[in-house]
Amino acid sequence: MSLQMDSRVTFDDSETRHDEMHSSIDEWLDDLATLTDDARASQQFQDWLDVQSRFHDYSYRNTLLIHLQRPEATRVAGYNTWQSEFDRHVQEGESAIWIWAPIITTRCPNCHNSPSYHDNSDCEYDDTPPAEWSRGLVGFKPTAVFDVAQTEGEPLPELETEATGDAGDLVSALVDAGDDLGVTVEIVDADEWEHGEAMGVCRYQYAAEKQPIVEAKARSNQADLAVTLVHEYAHALLHSGVDAEQERVKREVEAEAVGYVVGRYFGLDTSGSAFYLAAWQDDDTETLQDRLGRIGSTAESIIEIIE
Repeated sequence: MSLQMDSRVTFDDSETRHDEMHSSIDEWLDDLATLTDDARASQQFQDWLDVQSRFHDYSYRNTLLIHLQRPEATRVAGYNTWQSEFDRHVQEGESAIWIWAPIITTRCPNCHNSPSYHDNSDCEYDDTPPAEWSRGLVGFKPTAVFDVAQTEGEPLPELETEATGDAGDLVSALVDAGDDLGVTVEIVDADEWEHGEAMGVCRYQYAAEKQPIVEAKARSNQADLAVTLVHEYAHALLHSGVDAEQERVKREVEAEAVGYVVGRYFGLDTSGSAFYLAAWQDDDTETLQDRLGRIGSTAESIIEIIE
């Protein structure tokens, strides 16, 4: 899966630089497309998908409740679910995270109450007996869940998406490049990070602001931090004002491909992008080639400013 990146690439001849960069970017994106197909077919990725499918998607209300009670939570499940589905056990003394769980039972077709509540209500529906009623949502009840960090047992499969290599002064160069790129940039300490599992974000503080704000979570892996900054810069340069939900996956493909290209140019191993894209992409890897012009010109712009 890994590519060996021993040193950065150089295009020293000014007369051939433009064509060489375009040719190299074409080749690198072909490599990324192949790696992504390989990642999607790998056992590691299939194991990861299998585990992800067993976690519930939570409503915004429950997501907020989880964040308020345990901001650092990443994967939550019920006490018995951890045991039966993941062969993990909640550690002694851990405090539960309380969320709302739906109550599904037979309900009146008219008032949508369960039989016991229906009997005590003003609803006069009696066309069919309760034994013939369909099941449906009748309410919610408090339910305890626990974060994976509160459990112990069999490890969950992870996707190794981090970039590696000797980043040198690349992070500081990228931060300095923020002004030239028209981006406000900040490296945020891990204990002050407010964006959950995300390693970087690109946002606008106010609707009227034209200059995007990029934040990246501080970490010891400077190569990965550098690629995260490039990824978020790509969002800032390519995706301002684009809010269509169907574009979400395609925007991630573009941003990650830019990070892959720029990181590879500076001698980093960015092959972990393949697993990242395999997890994001719903369509085929032709997306990379369809968007090559935007990816290539954005990568070149960032490289030229850093240099």
